[in-house]
Amino acid sequence: MKALTDLIFTSDFFYSILRVTTPLLFASMGAVVSDVAGVPNIALEGMMLMAAFAGMFFSYLFGSAWAGLAFAILTAVIAASVLAFFTLYYKTNIILGGIAINSLASGGTIFFLYLAAHDKGTSVSLDSKVLPNINIPFIEDIPVLGPAVSGHNILTYLSILAVVFTFYLLKRTALGYHIRAVGEKKEAADSVGISVVRTQAIALVISGVMSGLGGAFMSMGYVSWFSRDMVSGRGWIALAAEGRHRDRRHIAAVRRHGRPVKRSGHSWLALGPC
Repeated sequence: MKALTDLIFTSDFFYSILRVTTPLLFASMGAVVSDVAGVPNIALEGMMLMAAFAGMFFSYLFGSAWAGLAFAILTAVIAASVLAFFTLYYKTNIILGGIAINSLASGGTIFFLYLAAHDKGTSVSLDSKVLPNINIPFIEDIPVLGPAVSGHNILTYLSILAVVFTFYLLKRTALGYHIRAVGEKKEAADSVGISVVRTQAIALVISGVMSGLGGAFMSMGYVSWFSRDMVSGRGWIALAAEGRHRDRRHIAAVRRHGRPVKRSGHSWLALGPC
């Protein structure tokens, strides 16, 4: 028992919790926005996987991590836009549409991985880039606290800001009021002039941006390469944590889910920094 407590109550342990929570927070916030709008996005898994591949490939192609990040977000947004187009304008069942995106992502990323790296497993042969880690002045020098909260990838800190952004968007902006109104009663929202389809499409695109950030972290922050199906269910975990779209509950839920993910047997789920 002492050995267990000595492992848990360390800076490295809390550092790794923040690290593995990052993609879950992004995906969970994306799930919140789309679900509040009445269009549950079950394609989070596929969007994250597409973004992870795009981030790896375009950072290798352009020699820039920031270019990789931009294309990762763009790829997820395109996937979200396709989902919105077919489900909102052509009335395709959104669950079936999400399953199609997930299936396309799983098979498509393997296909393009083989074309790019001549390997169906990983992209280690490609010199892809990694987004920088940020050391927080003053805090990094504080014993125990500093090593736990400083030195994370920039997307880890951005994931925390994503929670604040989601709260502000839904509670303090006109768009947020429209999203909530459409999700609560779209007929009533339509009767007062709110475009239901446009609002839900925007919500899905925002969900895509969040998924893109989470996917980019997987291949450009969590590790420095892409592997087949590397998202490993994090999109589904985010949906499970989504619950009744309460932001604070999301944070607690994804942290609870983050711990077992961190302890999984995959060799690339390392506890410390890459």
